[in-house]
Amino acid sequence: MSVIDPVSADRLFGWRHAFDHPVTVAILAGIATVLVVAPIVFTALSRAGIIDEKLRRDLWVRYFAWLVLVPVLAFPVLLGAAWTMAAVTLLSLFCYREYARATGLFREKFISLLVVLGILALSFATFDHWYDLFTALIPLTTGAIAALAVLADRPKGYIQRVALAVFGYLLFGCALGTLGYMANDAQYRPTILLILVAVELNDVFAYVSGKTFGRRKLAPNTSPGKTLGGALGALVLTTPLVAVGFHFIFRGTPLDRPIWLVPLGVLVSVLGQLGDLVLSSVKRDLGVKDLGVTIPGHGGLLDRFDSLLLVAPFVFHYVGQFVGFGLDQPIWVITSGGVMP
Repeated sequence: MSVIDPVSADRLFGWRHAFDHPVTVAILAGIATVLVVAPIVFTALSRAGIIDEKLRRDLWVRYFAWLVLVPVLAFPVLLGAAWTMAAVTLLSLFCYREYARATGLFREKFISLLVVLGILALSFATFDHWYDLFTALIPLTTGAIAALAVLADRPKGYIQRVALAVFGYLLFGCALGTLGYMANDAQYRPTILLILVAVELNDVFAYVSGKTFGRRKLAPNTSPGKTLGGALGALVLTTPLVAVGFHFIFRGTPLDRPIWLVPLGVLVSVLGQLGDLVLSSVKRDLGVKDLGVTIPGHGGLLDRFDSLLLVAPFVFHYVGQFVGFGLDQPIWVITSGGVMP
C-alpha cells in the first residue's frame, strides 16, 4: 500500500497552516465582527420599532443557527484539505438525501445506491488528486445509472427514475464535488472561504436590496419574494467583493486582471441567484416550502446551500482556465503515494 507523500500529508492534515494566508485571516475576522455586531443591531432596530416582533424572532433564530453553521463550515477548511473533502462529501450525501426524500426517489433503493456510490467515487478521485478520474466519473456514472436501472425490468417510469437520479447526481455529487476538489490546491482555504462568504452575502444583499427598493418581481411564480431590485443590488455589491477577494488570493497570476476578475464577480452573483431559483423551481414543482428542517430558520441543507450548486463548478472551471487547482501539488496521492505532475 502506498504511503502518502509528505507534501500531500501536510496539505491534507496540516492544520498549522490554517492562518498562513492573509485573506483567510481577513475573512474570519470579518465573520467574527458580524457575529458580534449583529445582536447589537437587532436590539437597536427592535427598540426603535423598525422591525416587528415576528421579524425580530426570525432574525434571532437565524442568528443562532449561524452560530452553529459558521464553525461547522469553517473548522474543516481550517483543519486541512482532508477534512474539507470529507465535509463536502457529507454535504453532498445529505443534500442528495433531502432531494431523494422530497422527490420520492428514495424508494428506488438500487438507483439511489448507484448515486451514492457515484458520489463516493468522486470523493475518492478528489482525495487521490486524480483529475482525469474525477472528470471521467461524471459520464461513466451517468451511463451506469441509465444502464443498470434497466435491470429492474420496469419500463414504466424508467425515464423519470433515471432523470431524477442523474439530476441529483450532477447537482449534489458533481457540482458540489468541485468545491472539494479545490482543496487539492495549496491555497484552497481562502478560495473556499471566499466562495462560501460570497454566496451567503449575495443572498443577504439581495434580501436587503429587495426590501429597500425592490418593486418588480423577478420570477413571481418561482420565488415570489425575489425582486429585480434585489437581484441588481446583490450584483452591485457582490461583484467587487469577489473581484477584490480573488485579486488578493491570485495576485500576480494571469487571472489577476480586472478584465477577468470583474466578470468572475458578476457571474458568481448571477449564478448564486440562479442556483437559488433552481431549487425554488424544484420545491414549487413538488409543492413544498422547504426541502428539509435541518437548520432552524433556514429549512434544509439544500435550502441554505443551493447557491453553491452553480457557483462552485463555475469558479472551479473559470479559475482553472487561468491558474488551475493543485497543479503544483503531487497527484495520485493514494494510488501511487504521490507523484509530481
